[in-house]
Amino acid sequence: MSTAKKPTLFQALIPILFLILFLALNVKFFADDTLGGANQMALILAAMVAGIIAWRLGLSWNSVRDGIVKSIGSAMPSILILFLIGSLAGTWMISGVVPALVYYGLKILNPTIFLFAAVVICSIVSLATGSSWSTVATIGIALLGIGSAMGIREGIVAGAIISGAYFGDKMSPMSDTTNLAPAMAGTDLFTHIRYMVYTTGPTILITMIIFLIMGFTYDFKSTPGDIESVLSAIKSSFNITPWLFIVPVFLIVIIIRKVPPVPSLLAGTLLGGIFAIIFQPQIIDQVSGIDGSYIKSSYIALMQSMFGPVEIHTVNESVNELLSTRGMAGMLNTIWLIIAAMVFGGVMESAGLLMRITQSVIKYVKSTTALVASTVGTCIFFNVTASDQYISIVVPGRMYAKTFRDMKLKPELLSRTLEDSGTVTSVLIPWNTCGATQASVLGVPTMTYAPFAFFNLISPLMTIFMAAFNIKIRRFEEDEKNEVKN
Repeated sequence: MSTAKKPTLFQALIPILFLILFLALNVKFFADDTLGGANQMALILAAMVAGIIAWRLGLSWNSVRDGIVKSIGSAMPSILILFLIGSLAGTWMISGVVPALVYYGLKILNPTIFLFAAVVICSIVSLATGSSWSTVATIGIALLGIGSAMGIREGIVAGAIISGAYFGDKMSPMSDTTNLAPAMAGTDLFTHIRYMVYTTGPTILITMIIFLIMGFTYDFKSTPGDIESVLSAIKSSFNITPWLFIVPVFLIVIIIRKVPPVPSLLAGTLLGGIFAIIFQPQIIDQVSGIDGSYIKSSYIALMQSMFGPVEIHTVNESVNELLSTRGMAGMLNTIWLIIAAMVFGGVMESAGLLMRITQSVIKYVKSTTALVASTVGTCIFFNVTASDQYISIVVPGRMYAKTFRDMKLKPELLSRTLEDSGTVTSVLIPWNTCGATQASVLGVPTMTYAPFAFFNLISPLMTIFMAAFNIKIRRFEEDEKNEVKN
């Protein structure tokens, strides 16, 4: 290491440029299937380019390898959590917890407050499932049809759907991006979620107020009849009862009581399984595919829901799409992406390439506001150039982690900023995988709904605003002083 040369800015940017090139080709040739392996390989190939530069700088293979191993090791807690999130999603689905959340969420729909309700419903569904994509592709499509029948412009309805879906995705412990951001920043999942409330709470509140005001400007003449078919399909397939809310309430309580993520999620998974056995015997039989012994059927159904794909069939096709999970196996692509990202980040970091890029930006950063704003700008830059929200979290997260520490800022500030800018702005870019997918699913051009996706537009501004006015900005020395006082 002592004989290694310092990289120039051009050398440091070469792997980033190659990564952008590979990702652009992936979007062109693989479309919305880039997470199936193409982006992972892009990260590996970009890591190879970085490795060649590291070798030219005089670094040994052992140094680079140690950097990779250290980088992957730092992501292992998040990988364990992702596996458990997959299993939790499975048992919550067959137990009727997620269908109950959808059912009661749809019950609040009222023509007068349709736009407001659309945000709330999509928020609930996305929060329960951890997926903005599945929320938009199921409930979102139904809401878009209802809104159009009421005479509301489809861009406005789509904006409400996107706003709610990305709020739930951003705040759900079952979301891959919500797990990815703290993994990149160096904090834990639930600290990250609790800290996001300070910016996400005001943002979603402002968004709801805007849509509530907009809703009162429309003359609603029809009733949301399409929703009745969804409610009927869920009610006919599941035993829907308020008792099912015990499961999410239990998980929320133990999270608030600061039980570590792994045991919390495991407890939530097992409780969901118990409720499935008690309340949904018909679903147990459908998933297991066997008759006779209920004990055997329950064991097979619960194990299947935790580790693999589950599809629950109803009379409504859109509901069938919503009521499907992939268990732990469904998390493998995200875990693969994290490992590939850690390989890329490990090589870049061990060779000093990330530090060189960061130094070029950081030398102009003289305050917390400037640092947060720079992070926001970098995340949006990668959403525009790399066309992938995961990359907009991974690369800036690795770039700025040390700088936040050097400025004595807690890692949750970085993870929150990554989500406030990287996760939510991806859907506003037409050529980004998120923007392209949602536009295709809803049949509404990205630039048509983007001006009305208020949550997504306000989020990056809110995080800069909070930093500018020093509101809830966590610093290491402040926490240490508080500990001494206590």
